[in-house]
Amino acid sequence: MSGKVYLVGAGPGDPGLITIKGRKCIEQADVLVYDRLVNPRLLDYAKPDCRLIYAGKKPGKHAFNQEKINETLVKLAKQGLVVTRLKGGDPFVFGRGGEEAEALVEAGIPYEVVPGITAAVAVPAYAGIPLTHRKTNSAVAIVTGNEDPLKGTSRIPWRELAGMRTLVFLMGLRNLPKICMRLMDEGMDAATPVAVIQWGTTPEQKTVIGTLETIADTVREQGIKHPSVVLIGESSTLRDKLQWVEQKPLFGKRVLITRPKHQAVYFAEKIEELGGEPYIFPVIDIVPPEDLSPLDAAIRDIGSYDWVIFTSVNGVNRFFDRLWENRKDIRSLAGVKIAAIGPKTRIAVEKRGLLVDYMPEEYVAEAVIEGMKEYGLAGKKVLLPRADIARKVLPQKLAEMGAAVDEVAAYRTVPGSGDAGKLVEMLEQGKIHIVTFTSSSTVHNFVAKLPEGRAAELLRNVTVACIGPITAATARELGLTVHVEAEEYTIDGLLQAILKYS
Repeated sequence: MSGKVYLVGAGPGDPGLITIKGRKCIEQADVLVYDRLVNPRLLDYAKPDCRLIYAGKKPGKHAFNQEKINETLVKLAKQGLVVTRLKGGDPFVFGRGGEEAEALVEAGIPYEVVPGITAAVAVPAYAGIPLTHRKTNSAVAIVTGNEDPLKGTSRIPWRELAGMRTLVFLMGLRNLPKICMRLMDEGMDAATPVAVIQWGTTPEQKTVIGTLETIADTVREQGIKHPSVVLIGESSTLRDKLQWVEQKPLFGKRVLITRPKHQAVYFAEKIEELGGEPYIFPVIDIVPPEDLSPLDAAIRDIGSYDWVIFTSVNGVNRFFDRLWENRKDIRSLAGVKIAAIGPKTRIAVEKRGLLVDYMPEEYVAEAVIEGMKEYGLAGKKVLLPRADIARKVLPQKLAEMGAAVDEVAAYRTVPGSGDAGKLVEMLEQGKIHIVTFTSSSTVHNFVAKLPEGRAAELLRNVTVACIGPITAATARELGLTVHVEAEEYTIDGLLQAILKYS
């Protein structure tokens, strides 16, 4: 039985520019065949058992040649698999998607094309350059830059192009001097404005401006590299007025989030709003405790407690999930007072239908202890459902105040599933600009992921941001330099501290 192939445009680099249908094709694929310019974050949408095949190309070095890619798509589909061919930009705009579609038709393989946002449109837009503008131009030509403009014969109508107001060249950086020379030879004014945008829509985006006569020298002096989009025409002069993405406070920053994936969504969205690119690398996962019997025993006897103190959202969620699994609900907590260590934890409790009786102004265990002194805990019974490796200061101090404390493991933190090899590669290449830690366990597990003894070296040029003093102290104990320490120990507080430092 034959499978099916989806030829999907992944967009120009910003993972948020994938289409809804394109993401769906990634999610349902048995095999994902992807290119060099596909943002690796898009691969996270694939099923856990999806086979990933890298078929990237860069100048002078191809993982697969085009014929091999065509053969691979046909072979996989004939095995009855759903294959998503994920291509940068749009598959039918200089993406050789037409050749792949022809190969599939000839082999009798059903396929669909899912258009993507082409770099020809998106990259200038992210640089603040409109392709069309009523005052400057009403037509645009999109041209391949791979063809040598000085060769004897050409399929490109250079004379006609020289008479147009706006030209966009894709893959044209290597031939840029020849492109400019040919256009001037055909009559285009040497003073025509030109913009070259490197790695558009990503944190590595960089734009240089010049003219047909000067841009090649400017590109060389500024060290502009592949991939780059070249825009020739008057509309590039609007950049100074219309640039927008560079104005965002975290533009150009790739921010590593070490939290579990299910907890990273809010943080990632905020980073994107601020112009940064979040890179989720979960160094911890949250799982049930190895022995649930202490938690179950506390739940069965929940009415005997005077206080339940929650120190994290994870503790809240695991406690109430287990409450339900024990066939109990919030009525079981009638008369039990609730304390929460911070606003997110309080909100998690309130979502379960209970009001919080006490929350300290500072979101650490020490503040809980100080604040609860006025409640007279002597002789009171207190339940602490929390992580198996939580600090002991809270139960110890509560016991010193005369409380009978039952500390039970509601969850465990275990090493996360992030690809350590990929992390090291990105750090070595300078592609991570900020690393965030939201607990001591994230610091411990992050350092454990790195080659022994190399953590400080790999983070030498990286901003290290910690959610509070306890986490920061752990980072320093492990040899890291802490640059940012939030004054408010929340995700929003951490973001504010990063912005202040940046």
